[in-house]
Amino acid sequence: MPNQKLFNVAVVGITGAVGQQIIRLLEARKFPVNKLKLLASGRSAGMKIHFQGAEIIVEEATPESFAGIDIAFFSAGGDVSKHLVPHAVASGAICIDNTSAYRMDPETPLVVPEVNIEKINEHKGIIANPNCSTIQMVAALKPLYDKYGISRIIVSTYQAVSGAGSRAIDEMLKQSKDILDHKQVQPDILPVSSLPVKHQIAFNAIPQIDKFLDNGFTNEEMKMILETKKIMGDETLQVTATCVRIPVVYGHSESVYVELKQEFDIAEVKQLLADAPGIVLQDDPEQQLYPLASEAAGKIETFVGRVRRDLSNPLALNMWIVSDNLLKGAAWNAVQIGEYIALEQ
Repeated sequence: MPNQKLFNVAVVGITGAVGQQIIRLLEARKFPVNKLKLLASGRSAGMKIHFQGAEIIVEEATPESFAGIDIAFFSAGGDVSKHLVPHAVASGAICIDNTSAYRMDPETPLVVPEVNIEKINEHKGIIANPNCSTIQMVAALKPLYDKYGISRIIVSTYQAVSGAGSRAIDEMLKQSKDILDHKQVQPDILPVSSLPVKHQIAFNAIPQIDKFLDNGFTNEEMKMILETKKIMGDETLQVTATCVRIPVVYGHSESVYVELKQEFDIAEVKQLLADAPGIVLQDDPEQQLYPLASEAAGKIETFVGRVRRDLSNPLALNMWIVSDNLLKGAAWNAVQIGEYIALEQ
């Protein structure tokens, strides 16, 4: 991106999977960094990370860490963001928060650049990054919403274990090996590490991501429902979700049913998707071409395929949406927001 001005940048949660991806993207995109401060918990302080040919020592994240910082990326959990983001804002930093801490705050814009980039300009020091499963869905649905309008969305997700952290990845791999070696499996992390009951993830599908709420939905499902309405700016949208964890390392997949408000032509729908920013259409049934998590992993785009008119409702269509949950679903979306801020200043 153009190097018009250099910025002092902080990344909080640098030792996590998303924090590592943010650093990689800042370097690959040649983000206009003057000084980079890498922050984490006290136990990670002292680690050394390479960036643009230099070795940077990780520091403990404290309220005093943000003096002189222009842009701060947060990806260390909601509690950390709630504690430190106000201090960063008070120090003059613009905070891009990748946790759930501020997503539904009415004062905080919830931004997917391909959908509502103009909302960035409404920030009061904080910009929220949506949930990973929400990001890829709204990015794919935005061109259809603009052209036809959308009345209803039904989504079922098939989410990678990396969404639950590196320990969940390790658990899945160990369980897989143990099962293949005819050993007993001892679940310890999934579906929710803080809950007493654990389930096997290897060779399985767990229909629970995050804790259950009183309405029978999980917190992850309610994030998709509420965030979609906020991002689209449409409280009349009817949205329901079922979120499932599957034994895939990287890449969330989603089966989405969408009811449109106007008649549509499937060929036109596919062209709209193919032309949409950040979207790659992979839809050729004869060639068995459709999005795969294994191929989306490591890529910043959102992939869409299996686009077809619903058989029971001529105003509805079905589609399959896949994206790397750590990239477009987290780090890349945050860096996109950062690039927009840098260009506007």
